[in-house]
Amino acid sequence: MQQYSTQEKDALRKRVDREIEERSAPTEQWNTAQKMALACRMLAAQGHWSSGLAGQFTTRGDQPGTFWTLPFGVGADEAQASELILIDEDLNALDGKSLANPANRFHIWVYRHRPDVQCIVHTHPPATSALSMVGEPLVVAHMDATPFFDDCAYLPAWPGLPIGDDEGEIISEALGDKRSILLANHGLLTVGKTIEEASVMALWLEQAAAMHLKARAIGPVIPVPADLARESHDFLVKPRILELTFAYFARRVLRETPDCLV
Repeated sequence: MQQYSTQEKDALRKRVDREIEERSAPTEQWNTAQKMALACRMLAAQGHWSSGLAGQFTTRGDQPGTFWTLPFGVGADEAQASELILIDEDLNALDGKSLANPANRFHIWVYRHRPDVQCIVHTHPPATSALSMVGEPLVVAHMDATPFFDDCAYLPAWPGLPIGDDEGEIISEALGDKRSILLANHGLLTVGKTIEEASVMALWLEQAAAMHLKARAIGPVIPVPADLARESHDFLVKPRILELTFAYFARRVLRETPDCLV
């Protein structure tokens, strides 16, 4: 058996980063509409639209001031690439006939405040919704929650039904420069420079909230040390890891509903 020599963690981290970039399997080259349909389906499969039509998924269009979204009344589990609609900043459908979810209005405020954001996910999944009701932010107390270390804002008071400009101003200001936010008495919102980033962060946030609630039922939730949480955060939110994670969930969707890409 070959003798193993202990290596410095920093050297191993650099090796891992290099090998992920060089050797990880390529992901499918889905277009924007197909990625949106896949994302909606994977979120729905994980319970993000369990309350019905509450929640929205948007992505910037090719032309400034335009955004892709689902037509109002279509559930995320029904998403088809061909049925997405393009809207403007006042939620007018550019096909002249479709109807956008009126709550998309607060997404527009986030896009205005964050030029770096290309995609927004807002849902009311069970665990995040329950956590939003107890008046406390997410505690990063597990490795799987570390993507939210110093990257999950908290809005402590519900501003009301998010169909007006006031709600958009409040939520976009509370989000700040972070990738996610827990909205009191409401749900979650995640943003990303890509569809993959916003979608995976939403999936992970619901999982982190579920762990938080289960742990809290036993006793106090004890956060992991900040330096270790930061190290794990910075690794897990690397674009390539987010892409690979998205591709994994997409394959699960495609095994059940391959027609969503049409």
